[in-house]
Amino acid sequence: MTAHDTVVGGLATDVRLPAGDGPFPAVLIRTPYDRTRHRSEAHGWARHGFAAVVQDVRGRFASPGEWRPYTGEAADGAATARWIRRQPWCDGRLVAAGASYAAHCALVLALEAPGDARADAVVAAVPALGLAETARETSGVERLFTRAGWWAAHGDRRDSDENALAAALAADPGLLAHLPLTTLPERLGRDLPSWTTLWAHRDRGRLVAEAVHAEVPLLVVGGHHDHFADDTVALWRSWGGPCARLLLGPWRHGLVATPGPDAGPAHRLGLGDLYARWARRALAGALTAGRRGAVALGGADMWLPASADGEPSIRRLRLLHGSTFTADPDRPVRSDDLTVPTDGPPDRCLLATPPLPRPLDVVGPVGLRLRATAHTPSADWAARLVALTPAGTAEPLAVGVVRSGETAGRQAPLHIGLGRLARRLRAGTRLRVEIAGHHFPAHARNPHTGDDPVTAHRLIASRRDIDPAGAALTLPVLPSRPTPTDPAEEILR
Repeated sequence: MTAHDTVVGGLATDVRLPAGDGPFPAVLIRTPYDRTRHRSEAHGWARHGFAAVVQDVRGRFASPGEWRPYTGEAADGAATARWIRRQPWCDGRLVAAGASYAAHCALVLALEAPGDARADAVVAAVPALGLAETARETSGVERLFTRAGWWAAHGDRRDSDENALAAALAADPGLLAHLPLTTLPERLGRDLPSWTTLWAHRDRGRLVAEAVHAEVPLLVVGGHHDHFADDTVALWRSWGGPCARLLLGPWRHGLVATPGPDAGPAHRLGLGDLYARWARRALAGALTAGRRGAVALGGADMWLPASADGEPSIRRLRLLHGSTFTADPDRPVRSDDLTVPTDGPPDRCLLATPPLPRPLDVVGPVGLRLRATAHTPSADWAARLVALTPAGTAEPLAVGVVRSGETAGRQAPLHIGLGRLARRLRAGTRLRVEIAGHHFPAHARNPHTGDDPVTAHRLIASRRDIDPAGAALTLPVLPSRPTPTDPAEEILR
């Protein structure tokens, strides 16, 4: 194996070549997170017979220029792809690969680069599709905590400080509650001009729309507990290339299993080896056409085919308390705390199902239907689904947030999508649904005045009314015990 550093189009680039005579197929990883941190990954690709090329994106670490997130990556990637194909060690075939922001770089190389520079296959893990997708839910509600953390760590700087937000919160626990949110850089003591620019982007869905016209194979990998899980599935469903494969496990954004009863031994996969085997078959045209994949069934230590969604089952909910409550931004319902206050005026509506008489395998999109009233010009409705186990523990399952602009005081029907679940629920489990006006600090607080939550200087309380008779939870339930599948077989078939 040989290794050397070079400069391609002015950008710092590492090359790792396999042992033996070439030429070889190549894999390109373009990253804002320091190419030197990817050396073990590059060695892994080289051990599997790929020439591995890892590059710092423009303006980051050893690459000069201006760092403009999610802008210009197709052009820089295309220039690098052309350079790779001119090298004597490359056989002309190129895989674009990466995770998170690097997955964005890989996708635009496959979807937006000119034909002579376009990748021949894509491996996209936990893909961050663009500014709008990372900043907001599909409903438009602002994702505050993750964006503040990312911008504090990486925004408008050449290097990274992964602990920047944690350190700032330790110094000022109320950091994210200060108004307006546009002044966050001042409180961080950092110059972050792109922080305000981030919130101007609302063009969600651009890459998913472009994916319909894709011409190359895709392997997309995500986690049930990753905030980009819905985008991961949407990309797989829309991909127009000859074949698309999905792998969705009980993992966080770092593709690491969450603590608790969700993940089992069967969910621990050697992803690097699987990526390389898939890339070999994709480049050889050896994959069957169409969409396939595997989804982990949490709590059951097995994998199911990605197409195995359950049948919608309507679950009626019983009111516990809070059919009338106040969404007070000065004491918002916390996204990082499952404790429900038992004293004082209610800050949320609480509903629950009876104990499940038998185990349920819930696989697919979960939704909540309501008839509700907000007595302010604007309102967010945050719904959190929690499993109350027979052992007395509370396990978070899903969250959804929508924004309503109904006339103040007017009852309206609401549908809150809670994302996808793939989870076995044990007999005796009760499902608790919390309906609140905030989910903070994961999401910005709605000021309830109609003003933009990012620029608002003033927040007011919002009285809410829920009609408990109209509350229903839709669960996609498998009608019988599923037959497990082998995730590698599904991906490589």
